[in-house]
Formats: sequence, structure tokens, C-alpha cells
Amino acid sequence: MKENVFDVLLYLFENYMGEDPQTLPDPDSIRTELIAAGFPHRDIDKAFQWLESLTESQPIQTTMPTFRIYAPEEMAKLDTECRGLLLFLEQSGILTSSSRELVIDRAMALSSEELSLEKLKWIVLMVLFSQPDQELAFARMEDLVYDNAPIALH
Repeated sequence: MKENVFDVLLYLFENYMGEDPQTLPDPDSIRTELIAAGFPHRDIDKAFQWLESLTESQPIQTTMPTFRIYAPEEMAKLDTECRGLLLFLEQSGILTSSSRELVIDRAMALSSEELSLEKLKWIVLMVLFSQPDQELAFARMEDLVYDNAPIALH
């Protein structure tokens, strides 16, 4: 079975999301659990680095609406459908321009060639979960990820 960093991140998110940080096992215990689950050491290390970079990111402060122009590398990784989702999420208030940039940064940090729309939705969910005061945006995105609410432009 071919595992990758995204699979490790998804496992961590699904198994530890919502846990009280004081009751979480230490990182070494989590690593041991991931190894026992069959994830390669290299992917576990990269997943932890990805998460550390997520928590260390400083938000970009903007005072006016922004327009995003994608670099060629970003366009290669984020197809038209993915870029459309990011635009929709920003226009609907789920993402801010700051959180959009963090999502793009974390998407680019994954080594896979191109991201699927489903993987991008999970990345958005992980980013929103990690950010303070984003509970409403997280709940709205969670509905989209779990297909509890239709995506409609109004």
C-alpha cells in the first residue's frame, strides 16, 4: 500500500481533532502509533514538519479586498477546479485572504504533483482548525467536506 504525507495528516486529523491538548499523548507516542499503523518514518516526519509549519505561520494582515494571481507552480499543483474552490470559499466568507494564503502555502508544501479537490478541502479544514477564532468558518467547511451542505453560489 502506498502511503504518503497527506494520509498521515488525515489520520492525525481524524483521530486527534477536537481532543483537549492537555490529554493528547506526547508526540513520541503518536509517532509510535503511526508506525504501528504502517506509515513510513519519512512520511511521519514530513507530516509533523507540515503541522509545525502550520502552527508557526504568521497571518497576513490586509485592510482591503485582494485579488490572487497564481504562480505557474501553483497552477500546476492546483487545477482550475481547486482554484475555483478557493475563490468560492473566500467569496462566501469561509476563507479570508490570510487563510487562503496559508491554505495555498500548505498545499504547496505537500510533495504530490497535483492535488485533488477532495484533498484541498481537507487541507482547508486543517488550516481552519489550526487558526484561532475560526470556529464558524471551520463548521461551514466541515459541512462541505462531509457533504452535509450543498455548494451554491448566492
